[in-house]
Amino acid sequence: MLKGKKILLGVTGSIAAYKSAFLVRLLVKEGADVRVIMTNDACDFVAPLTFGTLSKSKVFTEFSEKSSGNWNNHVELGLWADIMLVAPATSNTIAKMANGICDNILLATYLSAKCPVYVAPAMDLDMYQHAATQKNLKSLKEFGNNIINVGKGELASGLEGEGRMAEPEEIVSILQKNTKKKTKLPKLAGKTVLISAGPTREAIDPVRYISNHSSGKMGFSLANVFAEYGAAVTLVSGPVGNLELDNSINRINVDSANEMYQSCMEHYKKCDIAIMSAAVADYTIEDPSKQKIKKQSDKLSLKLKKTKDILAEMGKKKKKQLLVGFALETNNELNNAKEKLKKKNADLIILNSLQNPESGFQYDTNQVTIVSNNNIKKYQLKHKEAVALDIASYINGIL
Repeated sequence: MLKGKKILLGVTGSIAAYKSAFLVRLLVKEGADVRVIMTNDACDFVAPLTFGTLSKSKVFTEFSEKSSGNWNNHVELGLWADIMLVAPATSNTIAKMANGICDNILLATYLSAKCPVYVAPAMDLDMYQHAATQKNLKSLKEFGNNIINVGKGELASGLEGEGRMAEPEEIVSILQKNTKKKTKLPKLAGKTVLISAGPTREAIDPVRYISNHSSGKMGFSLANVFAEYGAAVTLVSGPVGNLELDNSINRINVDSANEMYQSCMEHYKKCDIAIMSAAVADYTIEDPSKQKIKKQSDKLSLKLKKTKDILAEMGKKKKKQLLVGFALETNNELNNAKEKLKKKNADLIILNSLQNPESGFQYDTNQVTIVSNNNIKKYQLKHKEAVALDIASYINGIL
């Protein structure tokens, strides 16, 4: 989706500039034509030679070349680009962009650009949270710029929190998503799609429950992608955080495995495609207490019973539906996925492994392998929105 795209990358003076070297490499690997503009402060963190070598293009740091006197035409650079990306964007550069200050070639090019502009902030927690920075980011959004959300984690100062520049893989995935052609998956238009997402909660008593670490991000990403390509989507979701969802999607909220079973089976009858990505509890409490259990003895025993296997039940009742299951494994991944495909009478199993770093629960990224009766296709680590598009593309190809 980025092949042939002309991408202008602006790099500013942040420790996160090292990530931009990986970003250039990924963009070039996707087939993009990349040119890099650096501020003087950025050159203190990464040498222009690094970006020139990776992009195979001249790196721009000044308005003119001191040795030759040649002018670097910022207007032409701004008009050349299909996409301008500032990553990392420091609080200083963001403030200047928001207020039209033009004291280096990066800012002059930004003010001349006619293409979509993406900004990936990178700074310390207090700087990011400061009212002035938030006001400037708001102004950039109002100007029509795309702000790529910061990540959370350990910062250069030693603090923990928001302010990390988004990972290069995530940035590439966002660019891919926003530049893809809407006509790419025509066979999904008009299909009725049922998707499950998130965890379930199995009550122990009125205030306690058994659950898992599923965030629901993968299922929500799938729902958004299928809706974007014209499918009528019903999403049955367990308890999750505040995740974005297309307004056209019919969302049904449930708590327990039994509630998810009842809702999924009801809508399964009418769907063309069912994708069961939820992390449903395998066991539930046999006899949950109606009152809060008091802390009395040193030990507490809970008697569990199996929940209904939603994917297996769908496999038994399958008629015209394309049935897709998920498998999260910690060992013998491929063999377990093949066995699940057969045992559940599914058409596809989406396998992800907890052995892969930054894959699985809670992460914004995932690495999957699609397993069918006659094919195994492995994908690289990507943002979950890009993974959802890969899955949708695969399904579009076999319909």
